[in-house]
Amino acid sequence: MDIRNVHHYRIDWIVSFVAVAHHGGFSAAAKALYRSQPRVSSHVAELERLLGARLLDRSLHPTVLTPEGRALLPHAEEILRRLSMLTELTGGVVRGEVRLGAYPSAASYLYPLAVRALRVTHPHVRIVLREGPSVALGDDLVEGGVDLAIRPLQPLINSDEVVSQVLWREPLVAVFRDNHPLAHAGSVRLTQIASLPVVTIGESGEGHGRQYEANLAFAMAGLNPVIVSRTNQPQTLISLVRHGMGTGITNCLAMTTANTDGVTLVPVAEPYCERVVAVWWRANAVVSPAVEAVRQTLATLPAPHWPWDEQRP
Repeated sequence: MDIRNVHHYRIDWIVSFVAVAHHGGFSAAAKALYRSQPRVSSHVAELERLLGARLLDRSLHPTVLTPEGRALLPHAEEILRRLSMLTELTGGVVRGEVRLGAYPSAASYLYPLAVRALRVTHPHVRIVLREGPSVALGDDLVEGGVDLAIRPLQPLINSDEVVSQVLWREPLVAVFRDNHPLAHAGSVRLTQIASLPVVTIGESGEGHGRQYEANLAFAMAGLNPVIVSRTNQPQTLISLVRHGMGTGITNCLAMTTANTDGVTLVPVAEPYCERVVAVWWRANAVVSPAVEAVRQTLATLPAPHWPWDEQRP
């Protein structure tokens, strides 16, 4: 790279170009930047002149990016992101927008607590929540779609570029219809569940079914239950159980954050029947004080309680 040419570019030009791309027009970009529309337009025009290419098609309304503009946009965004990070590092105040991926039940429990805690400790740090299934979250983290991910240790993330810190351990629970003979038991064994039609977590076509906690627990116990259905949606699992399709087995948090009318949760007795939940990040990612602030905040939040926890206040 010839750094002697860098001084020809003004940050204002790049800011205006990115704003027009994000807001779909010069007028909206001007309002967002608190600048006049002619000023924004001149910034983009100067950038186009220096690059020798049209970045925006002004004949369309709203304005759209040209192929050259689409190619430039991610690089322009990265320049602004790095400058923002430089401000964080040198300004003495941690600020930034952190993309946090989480599966739904973990998001339901953890996200409000994290937002509330950050308002006190780091008021200039904002969390953008992105929910999804555990496997997709792992992929998003590796590919840079999120900065941090809350997901279980299982299924495994197929990458050696990520690291994790355990946040909590939660038991697996059996989910029975209220009128099932085992619904009022204090606990159940895997052998009892395996003798029944089973509804469990995961998706049969995703290639990770055997890695989910319930399936691993059955395998460790040498059991081969008849799994009649799999789902990643807690409410769907409950509905299937409620309608007599089978007995559910899944992680406890998913059930305690869902509507459990018509079903009863019973803990599974075996100690290895658990889900281990962790916060994940990329080991080789650019160090960000904002990301580190969110990660440390997540690590200090209390673990969930369970309905039968005798120590619950």
